[in-house]
Amino acid sequence: MPIALRNVSFTYMPGTPFQRHALRGISLDIEDGEFVGIIGQTGSGKSTLVQLFNGLLRPTSGEAEINGIITSKPEVKLRRLRQQVGLVFQFPEHQLFGETVEFDVGFGPRNQGLPDDEIAARVRDALTLVDLDPEIGQRSPFDLSGGQMRRVAIAGVLAMKPSILILDEPTAGLDPRGRDEILEKIASLQRERGITVILVTHSMEDVARLVDRLVVVHRGAISYDGSPREVFRHASSLTDMGLSVPQSTLVLQALRKRGWEVPEVALTEEEARQAILTFLQRRDMA
Repeated sequence: MPIALRNVSFTYMPGTPFQRHALRGISLDIEDGEFVGIIGQTGSGKSTLVQLFNGLLRPTSGEAEINGIITSKPEVKLRRLRQQVGLVFQFPEHQLFGETVEFDVGFGPRNQGLPDDEIAARVRDALTLVDLDPEIGQRSPFDLSGGQMRRVAIAGVLAMKPSILILDEPTAGLDPRGRDEILEKIASLQRERGITVILVTHSMEDVARLVDRLVVVHRGAISYDGSPREVFRHASSLTDMGLSVPQSTLVLQALRKRGWEVPEVALTEEEARQAILTFLQRRDMA
């Protein structure tokens, strides 16, 4: 099992006047090949949670085992784990620094001590995976569009061939077209390569249509963990947490209050449209 947390808590600056409890008693298993969404209000603890997944943070208490490595043991070295778990932060293009795209994307494999021919092959493959022509490798990353820079940054993580890919708000600041292209490429990679993908986002529409499983983090604890359809049935509770549900679900719930016999949840606009048409056809035939 790639990720197993047992009663994990994390506290920033423990024992000081600035002590803050970010996570409280989290237990969570994530299986190989799962596509998991994590949602929660700002300050809920979700970003702290994903930083435990690649060893950027160690639990204050409890046990965390990632890819067979128990990160909660202070004597355990975490370099190998960070090569297995790729983490893409918000605005990853801000982390670009190389004179060329090729240098930037090859930075991780180079630090792994791989030979030059293997590094070159990984750079080509990673750029192709994010739908960029490998010929772009000789250009400066700072001469590219914002969407292209975002793809180069993601390619730099993919070049390390992680078995777990974590994306923390990977579409922040992109226009709708750029956002959709990035997310569809991530979904395609997950399907084709069978890697474990964990997507942190504020977009209910994105998780509704992409992920298989949805984890809701609130005040440092897990409030819900299930399929998007199961989680979004708790619309009023999510609203109380400062979250929302897909607009398609809000439409159906408003219609249900008016007596329409439609499902509680629709994950996409098309699903909501079909539900409404089905109800209208049944009513007309009655």
